[in-house]
Amino acid sequence: MEKPQITAYVKTQCGWSNGVRAVLAKYDLPYTEKDIIKNPAFRWEMEQRSGQQLSPCVEINGTMLPDISGEEVERYMLQNGLVQSSERPVGVPLNAPCSDAQHAAMARGEVVHVQV
Repeated sequence: MEKPQITAYVKTQCGWSNGVRAVLAKYDLPYTEKDIIKNPAFRWEMEQRSGQQLSPCVEINGTMLPDISGEEVERYMLQNGLVQSSERPVGVPLNAPCSDAQHAAMARGEVVHVQV
């Protein structure tokens, strides 16, 4: 099976971003990670490509999946035959948002640790 071309627009530390990373690792999929916190140009690029401001966004073979969880990325890939189902454990929740306090801390530029 040919590996899909994947670009993930994620935050440095975020429950949903960690879920996206975990799903991609679960299926051993190479991807380009664009951290929208460390590089504001990636945030601008994500907003232009997705048409909205929420993250993570994952582009798979030219299809943008905006504001998506790891669960949703996995479901999309399975439904489109990009991966075969796997029971391999991922070690983090695939659909865990950051709290309001974590979002506020990130907005202030603080390092936020997401508990799993």
